[in-house]
Amino acid sequence: MNIKYLGHACFLITSDAGMRIIIDPYETGGGLSYGEITESADIVAVSHGHSDHNNAAAVGGNPKVVRGKARVKGVDFKAIPCYHDDAGGKARGKNTIFCFEVDGIKVCHLGDLGHRLSDTQVAELGEVDILLVPVGGFFTIDAKGAIELCGRIKPRVVIPMHYKTDKCDYPIAGVERFLQGKEEVTRSGVSEAEFKSGELPPPTQIVVLKPAL
Repeated sequence: MNIKYLGHACFLITSDAGMRIIIDPYETGGGLSYGEITESADIVAVSHGHSDHNNAAAVGGNPKVVRGKARVKGVDFKAIPCYHDDAGGKARGKNTIFCFEVDGIKVCHLGDLGHRLSDTQVAELGEVDILLVPVGGFFTIDAKGAIELCGRIKPRVVIPMHYKTDKCDYPIAGVERFLQGKEEVTRSGVSEAEFKSGELPPPTQIVVLKPAL
């Protein structure tokens, strides 16, 4: 399985057989200057309706759009409802966490999670191999909240997302605050990483990917 970080909270996941899933495609503008999404996909998963996560129309290939629990092209998407803020959705609305399996690897994308998950919600996630977690704060959980959550979920691999870069002008923190003091960090300087079931690192490894766009 290949994971490519397009930018912000958007990833392209490609199975060994060539099936392509894009999660949370953004719309350029309004503080985001990442390049336009031109990738095609078989499936697009959208965690919530904000423009920096909901630009399914930009994805080519006539994909099936998933916004909740679904089974598409043999992939079961588990959808855990939560909120974009710590006020029960009153500030920024609802958010959906997606968990699904590709090539025997369990992936979890937290979307714009804005609060501490309950023990019940963490249990709902089940086993997670690769966790895609927002770390920038303000609109989502911050570095401290992300670290705490990673400790509860205990994934094999953590890929940070939704943080400030030179192409994101949102009032959020960069990734360094999340990485501070961590030893198991890989900075490859590239946008993609290959993962194989049975070959994932035993401790929790943080993999920082460079936005492709």
